Amino acid sequence: MALSPMDVTQLAALDTTRAARVLSEVRSAALAGQRAPVAPRPVIGQSWERMLRSGVDPDHGLRSGLLSAEEVQRRRESSTLRQVLPVLREGLLSVADVAHHIMVVADEEGRVLWREGSAPVLRRADGLGLEVGADWREDVVGTNGVGTPAVTGRPVQVFASEHFVRSHAAWTCAGAPITDPRNGRLIGVVDVSGPLETMHPATLAWVDSVARLAEARLRETHARSLERLRAVATPVLARIDGRALVVDRDGWTAAVTGTPYTERLALPESASAGMRWLPALGRCSLEPLAGGWLVRAADEPVARAATRIVLDLGDPRRRSVEVSGGTGSWSRELSPRHAELLYLLAVHRAGRSAADLARDVFGDPARTVTVRAEMSRVRRYLGTLLDHRPYRFAEGTAVDLLLPDDPRDLLPRSAAPALRRRHPPSPDR
Repeated sequence: MALSPMDVTQLAALDTTRAARVLSEVRSAALAGQRAPVAPRPVIGQSWERMLRSGVDPDHGLRSGLLSAEEVQRRRESSTLRQVLPVLREGLLSVADVAHHIMVVADEEGRVLWREGSAPVLRRADGLGLEVGADWREDVVGTNGVGTPAVTGRPVQVFASEHFVRSHAAWTCAGAPITDPRNGRLIGVVDVSGPLETMHPATLAWVDSVARLAEARLRETHARSLERLRAVATPVLARIDGRALVVDRDGWTAAVTGTPYTERLALPESASAGMRWLPALGRCSLEPLAGGWLVRAADEPVARAATRIVLDLGDPRRRSVEVSGGTGSWSRELSPRHAELLYLLAVHRAGRSAADLARDVFGDPARTVTVRAEMSRVRRYLGTLLDHRPYRFAEGTAVDLLLPDDPRDLLPRSAAPALRRRHPPSPDR
């Protein structure tokens, strides 16, 4: 009787040997282009497709050189992950050691910065190349619990022959991405790994819950930094007439005067002192403060200088929008949802109503409240470059849309019906 992907996961919890054998058959059939006894889980099948397109060797993989000890130390000291390492250790290490697992923490580039846990398992990990300083990006070592969560942006457990590279088939791992709540960017992945026989179906939920605790710690740290900046901002703003804000380096507002409060101001990605054009305020001066910026509105009518928008969706790991014109240029990394919405507006230049976008993104035209809330957030950084009723790019604005070479790499995490109609998954999924 055929097994479903869920059946294999349940089987692994009861009989790891049989589950490993089934998954080995699935992997062999998939690599040979033959019909498998059971389809791989979607997250695994999609990863395998990426590996085949990128040319990863399923029999040997690729090991890039280890970072030097000096470079590892430099990355440790500069990484935001360092702030949450105590949370990860407290939540994972005591159980991992008893369960014969190790904890692996890698940065946003897939480089292993910390690796701790069961000594015998650490020695086995050495044989796989899972060492401090190693590169465990998916397109280097294949489907795995470090690189695959970084690509998909969600927790992933990889069991036995779900690993793309054959030598990892005796290993199991569960990893979860950690993002910076200040800007939504990936800062790294935490992974719990061990020999095949240590697999447990609850491991993924455990690792993900600890990753979310780490993000909560970062939010608390950010709130405290804003409080400190607010103490600096109050006397500064008291001496200013007109519209001004004090924001941190990521644009989060500490204090305002003469203008309605906004939670976050869209800043250029590489902000520097001087006159700048900002969507929310127009022409402004940026002056550095300890931990942030004093932003003063020029309070003079300025014609919209931005004339070109480049929506770059060519890299499935990073999506961005760049605005350029007479006042210079600025860029911003996009969340997956904002990337979906701006893509839809780029291919529907006549515009989309809130109901149209709700149908495009959620398959439900009634979800207009959610769409309007997201579009309001988009307008915070694109400002007058976006019109509404319907939503569309402003007349006279040139829009360039950069797409990946392979249509399947366009927003691969997206479940939006409009994107899946344009770029459906492979027929065998």
